[in-house]
Amino acid sequence: MEKEKLLNVIIDGEKYTYPLGTPYKKIAADFQGKYPYEILLVNRDGKLCELHKTLDRDCSLKMVTAEEKPGMQTYERSVAFLMLKAFHDVAGTENVERLSVEYSISHALFIRAKGNFALDAALLERVEARMREMTAQALTIQKRSVSTDDAVEMFQRTRMLDKARLLSYRINSHVNIYTLGGFTDYFYGYMVPDTSYLKCFGLELFEDGFILRLPDQKTPNQLGDFRPSMKVFRELHDATLRSEGLCISNVGEMNDVISEGKATQMILAQEAMMEKKIGDIAEEIARRKGVRFVMIAGPSSSGKTTFSHRLSTQLVACGMRPHAIATDNYFKNRSETPRDKNGQYDFECLGAMDIEQFNSDMVRLLNGETVEIPQFNFKKGVREYNGDYLTLGEQDVLVIEGIHCLNDQFSHSLPKESKYKIYISCLTTLNIDDHNRIPTTDARLLRRIERDARTRGYSAQATIRMWPSVRKGEENNIFPYQDSADMIFNSALLYETALLKPYVEPLLFGVPKDCEEYIEAKRLLKFLNYFLPLPADDVPKTSLMREFVGGGCYKT
Repeated sequence: MEKEKLLNVIIDGEKYTYPLGTPYKKIAADFQGKYPYEILLVNRDGKLCELHKTLDRDCSLKMVTAEEKPGMQTYERSVAFLMLKAFHDVAGTENVERLSVEYSISHALFIRAKGNFALDAALLERVEARMREMTAQALTIQKRSVSTDDAVEMFQRTRMLDKARLLSYRINSHVNIYTLGGFTDYFYGYMVPDTSYLKCFGLELFEDGFILRLPDQKTPNQLGDFRPSMKVFRELHDATLRSEGLCISNVGEMNDVISEGKATQMILAQEAMMEKKIGDIAEEIARRKGVRFVMIAGPSSSGKTTFSHRLSTQLVACGMRPHAIATDNYFKNRSETPRDKNGQYDFECLGAMDIEQFNSDMVRLLNGETVEIPQFNFKKGVREYNGDYLTLGEQDVLVIEGIHCLNDQFSHSLPKESKYKIYISCLTTLNIDDHNRIPTTDARLLRRIERDARTRGYSAQATIRMWPSVRKGEENNIFPYQDSADMIFNSALLYETALLKPYVEPLLFGVPKDCEEYIEAKRLLKFLNYFLPLPADDVPKTSLMREFVGGGCYKT
């Protein structure tokens, strides 16, 4: 009788032995007691593996729960699959014309449904009950590899035309599809092995669709609070409808436009729509006679600098004289800068700003006085005065950009009617297909990877490593104030990921396989693989995307 082969597995620094072919699910079960939340994936020597896979080599394993980004992404994807299956079961597949997972809002996914049914609370109660029934049954989520041609034919037959179109551009000969209780779908990313892992969710009617509520990553066994920014939601919703009007709501449709040689028209149409929006904002500011301070804030890589330049141009066209003010010039001297819990300088907190000096200078300007505007010397860590004097005339307006511009504590001495606050963010509405959304944070991260490499010499690995702390600063200092803005400006352009692809791909391939950032780099590479590349030749020099790929006419 052949002897069973044993493999060495290093977990938490300890060596264990398991037979060849042991499912990772079995190994995870042996260590579940050490983790407060359910293990959803394993990290095998820097590569994520689903739990249904089996041990085939000596290796090191790390357990992944929903407290980590890959784990939460896996949970979100899996529970969306569960919802889609339950909705088809309850409404009847023949009655479902379209279920579209649009975007994330406040620990939930917004979904629109179209078909021969009444979308009401009673229907959602039945769908949620069906989801919980399947959870209790621990139904297997089966993964299998099929030829790409067969997958395209199957999705055409099942009326999932968005997936058929997407996969028709895949070079790979095979693709992975998932099946749950006879319902088959295509997903970009990993899944849990069965429905018993999906315990925390809820369905509620919301606006013209419904939401699938999700756990909070900090406490994955509890639903996150649902407190959406309605202004941001409205902008996302309107942008989605505009994209559908252009027949470019997913990557397959985008690839159609590029492959048919219609990209130039699409680019110019997108740029014209953005320029019109900026012009409308400038006209509204000009109509509000008391506005002297245009306050602009938004998360990283939203295109704030180019937007400020373009808005200033439009303000000039409206007969105003804009002057740019960077709030960075009002940093406290380095010796007074607060430190975080790790002892590092915290440049993003409100306490890092000399709020009183800023307010004093702005009030004096508002009163018609002449003020010397400081310049912050980042090498020396001190504010300096170099003779930059400013006086506000009747048509003058200050265009002020900075992380705290939406926070009224920062400009507490300025009358409300003198401020016009703008929240800018890259709110992408283009999805991979109807069931695979593109997070807005991914769009911003791709922008930042390219800009950091081009202007700062940073590697993609360094940018990915810094991204969580950047996101934490945004969550603390920007997002809580977005609904206080007078205007939400969406800086996303439908074509931007196709444009960024040839710039960012080589940078991501440069991330070493033996570092923590490799998992995220690989995920982004898989994502970019769906897009046909788009050359920058026809992108105007005034485009917001020039801030990231270069070649623009503005100093950024």
